[in-house]
Parts: sequence; structure tokens; C-alpha cells
Amino acid sequence: MRAFVFPGQGSQKVGMGKDLAEASPAAREVFEEVNEALLQNLSGMMAEGPEDELTLTQNAQPAIMANSIAVLRVLEREFGVKIADHASCVAGHSLGEYSALCAVGAFDLATTARLLKLRGRSMQAAVPVGEGTMAALLGADIESARSLAEAAAGEGEVCEIANDNDPTQVVISGHRAAIERAVGMVKEHGIKRGMLLPVSAPFHCSLMQPAADRMADALSHTPPAAMALPVYANVTAGRVEDSEEERALLVEQVTGRVRWRESVLAMREDGVESFVELGGKVLCPMIGRIDKEAATVSLISMEDCDNFAKSLG
Repeated sequence: MRAFVFPGQGSQKVGMGKDLAEASPAAREVFEEVNEALLQNLSGMMAEGPEDELTLTQNAQPAIMANSIAVLRVLEREFGVKIADHASCVAGHSLGEYSALCAVGAFDLATTARLLKLRGRSMQAAVPVGEGTMAALLGADIESARSLAEAAAGEGEVCEIANDNDPTQVVISGHRAAIERAVGMVKEHGIKRGMLLPVSAPFHCSLMQPAADRMADALSHTPPAAMALPVYANVTAGRVEDSEEERALLVEQVTGRVRWRESVLAMREDGVESFVELGGKVLCPMIGRIDKEAATVSLISMEDCDNFAKSLG
């Protein structure tokens, strides 16, 4: 069994998708459709920058999704590899869950782009710039991270686990003062290192509730349609086949923990042997640290897609 997986924020970089678009009409169509849906030249920003504009949450989220779906369309149209024929499920990291849902037909491409633009704007607006931040805890497991977060919170300040990425990396999120306290306390909790992340807002914590409310309203007007394959949801790390259930989980996802480590373990337990990452090389290393026996491959270029298609026989 095989899972197609989709990367999240942090995988964006200037030049993303450029070679693919030059080589494939199918990829160009994706970028053009996203540009039209958002009324901006997002593909130009992806190809040429500036980097600070691409890094803005409201641009990075639809850009990463567009890049992933462009790879998928190349696989489907240029190489005849249909996701429903060659995968048993999908999953995505944070915004990647929207990419996964687009891949299995729950949202069309234009709707996915608009939802992610709104999600990015709403997450950025939820907390004034400078009041919140995030930090990666390296050499931390979930128990040591939870202990640290509880110790660093206080005086009405939030410090919560945002991402459980793999057995060696957990991300915390919340008020800047609490996160900075946590970074200063890592050694006391047996954690190798704490590193503040260059983010503009404290994602996946309770401070994001205003953004969750915005997404609840948006998804009530554009609910996901039937899915061609099950998705493993970030906030439950469980298999979801019902679109209405998934709609509610997308709202919870804004404030909830990204349970990526548990999601991979759940897919493995359900029989998934190999993971195919579309549009990035971020998730495969994490998956390798979660389960060394899992096979992984990252698809970014035409050559990657060609080699993968040939490997299917």
C-alpha cells in the first residue's frame, strides 16, 4: 500500500515550480489557474521572488499547494499515473492537508487556492505581529516537550505543542515571552536544543481561534465534496472518509496540534509501506526518522516523475 503526502509551510523557496512549468503544459495550467483564482501573479513570485513576499503566510500557503498539485498533474497527464490507482490514502502536513484534499477531489484547485489564501491571511491577522512566535525543540519527544510547555506557560501566556513532527523534533507555539522562556529552559527538560523559528505568527495553538472562526465560516459555504481516497487528518492522526467530518477537522486544525508522527504510525499500522511526497523534500526525512522501514520518495522534477512512473512498471 502507498500513501501520497503533501508538505506544509517552510517548504517554499524562490524558484519552486519554475523548471516543472517550463517542461510541462500540465504544470503551467495549474499555476495559471491559481493565478486567476487569486487575482495575482503568484507563479511569478514563486519563480522569481522576492523571497520575503513568498514567505508571507498568505502567499506561501497557496504557493506550496500549487507546487504539489502541479507535480500531481504532471504525473497524471504526462505519465498516466492516477492517484486513485496508485495510492490507498493521502495526508498532508498542516496546509498540506488542503493539498491532499484537492488531490482526491474534495476541493477543486481554484477553491483550494482561495481557501488557503484566506487561511493564511486569517492566521496572520489573529495575533499582532511580534506578540507570538514558535520554536523547534530538537532532541525532544512529546513527553519532554509537554513538560517544558507546561513549565514555560503562565501569567495568562500560552505555550503549547503545535507540531509533533517526528521522534526527535517537536514545535511549540504561543506568546513570544513564553516561547523564549521555554527555549531558555530546554536543558532542564532533557532537550538538546530550542530554536526560535522565523515565523510571523504562532500557528497551531489556541491564539489562532479567530482564524479558526473565519475558516469555519468559509468552509460552511464551500464544504469538501466526496473524497476519492481517505485522508489521515492532522488533528486526530486518524483515517477520515466522510467529508462532513473532515470539514470539522479542518476548522480544529487551525488551533490544534499537527500530529504528523502519529499520522505516519497510523498509516503504517493500516498497511502503508511506501510514501510519495509531492512537491517537497521535507516529509520524507521525517518519515524516515519515524519508521526506518518505511520506503519514501520525493517528487519535484520531471525526472523524478519519470523515474517514479517507470518504477511502477
